[in-house]
Amino acid sequence: MPSPFIIGVLLLAGFGLTSASTFTAAFSRRWGTRPGQWVTLLLRVGLGMPLWILGLVLAARAPGQALLPDHPAVKLTAGLLLGAGAGLILWAMPAVGRRALAPSAVDTLVVRGPYAYVRHPVYSGCFLEFVGLALTQPTWLFILSCAACSLWLLLQARLEERDLLERLPRYSEYMRRVPRFVPRASRRAGSSKIN
Repeated sequence: MPSPFIIGVLLLAGFGLTSASTFTAAFSRRWGTRPGQWVTLLLRVGLGMPLWILGLVLAARAPGQALLPDHPAVKLTAGLLLGAGAGLILWAMPAVGRRALAPSAVDTLVVRGPYAYVRHPVYSGCFLEFVGLALTQPTWLFILSCAACSLWLLLQARLEERDLLERLPRYSEYMRRVPRFVPRASRRAGSSKIN
């Protein structure tokens, strides 16, 4: 079984490469729209995501003392969080389409589905999933790995927003109207529409 150091290196390398994929506008200016999209896709899907996912899987498989009791309430909570996270991600993916994995300099702003309520519904779902995963395998290494993934998503969202501001002229107004991860409790119908 790999050491915590190796797992940490895989996570950090994956985070770094996936974060590097957020410079779609810069890649497209330098190499053109289609090559810029391919560089983003390679960094994100070809290199970054497989590395951090491998690190997370290895952390889950690493032996360790459970920090929470093996109780039905813990299992139920984990299942509910995993289901809610997966449901949110599955709701968001058709709305955003291929842009989630291979953004392009010619993308259009998505404001339908869950994107009417939060700017990063896929990441909101991932946060729920990471908490649920940590509850399924509550060892210190896996909990720490899930926490690292959550912290990285906070940074990833900010980097993506900087790129989206360059690529999508209406994104600034969208940012003002729609919260990043958690919907507002008192949202009026149509308040997130971009005219």
